[in-house]
Amino acid sequence: MKSRLMLAMAAAFLGAGAAQAQQEAFPSRNLVFVVAFQAGSSSDAIVRFMADKIRPMVKQTIVVENRPGASGAVATEYTLRSKPDGHTIFVHSPAAVAANDATMKTPPANTKTRLQVAATINRQAFMLAVHTNTPYKSLADLTKAMKSKGAKGTYATYAMTATIAGGMYKASAGIEPVEVVYRIGAHTLNDLESGTLDFGIYDPLFALAQERAGKFRLLAIVSPERMQTSPNVPTFREQGHDIVLMGYFSAMVPAETPKPVVAEINRLFSTVVAMEETKKFLHNIGSEPWINSPEKAQELYLAEFENYRKAVGIAKIERK
Repeated sequence: MKSRLMLAMAAAFLGAGAAQAQQEAFPSRNLVFVVAFQAGSSSDAIVRFMADKIRPMVKQTIVVENRPGASGAVATEYTLRSKPDGHTIFVHSPAAVAANDATMKTPPANTKTRLQVAATINRQAFMLAVHTNTPYKSLADLTKAMKSKGAKGTYATYAMTATIAGGMYKASAGIEPVEVVYRIGAHTLNDLESGTLDFGIYDPLFALAQERAGKFRLLAIVSPERMQTSPNVPTFREQGHDIVLMGYFSAMVPAETPKPVVAEINRLFSTVVAMEETKKFLHNIGSEPWINSPEKAQELYLAEFENYRKAVGIAKIERK
């Protein structure tokens, strides 16, 4: 009896040791970082920066896989179908996932419970921009012009957050410009410069790059207060429109991913976010570094579903 008990204890000890070794071995093979938009997009730039910094830390190849389509829904489903072992990581905005969910009658997957946010990367906010060859110097100028144009006015979007922000602006200002959806921000430039488009709503990386190039005039940002990275861009709120849709990038995995693996992903991403080089990169693209625990990150993610349900209602966007 005694010898059997000792053998059982030894087996349990060896089993626990093997499990621990397996956890400590993460990652044991190549990692895949999933991007919701095509190569060359602002999202792609952020993901590739993080991949470059994490690659030497894990001593594994990191493949950046672009899965564009349906404002991120294609990439989300791809992630959910992956093996929940942490080797496929969706680097995207949890707010955008919630926004997609809020605009669909029958979302393709229960993303609210099937995704785990392992780590946060930054905080950022979309901006409303006009071309510098327009006479619009302020949001008030643009609003006045859009009231005059009625349904002949047009504006560009290429992400669901921008669509919702545009709808909220229209509802708040009492204007009727028509939304024109593009694949990425760069595709809007010729139409904006020619006057085919009156304005566009852009992610900060693209918007600030075009401002520096002398092409964009930035009239409003959807953050609750002015961003330290772009202090000259006034908020919608301070200009009389209660539009707040703060976004952020995160590392997300299927909810069944083991907690020790989630913790290690958090450590990897948080280590990179804390680097001075990363802070400089994020500042240059109009965003701020943002580190949270997996537990806090998941709490923030779940809250976004109610936030965007309300925002979609205000924007009067019909579920499709």
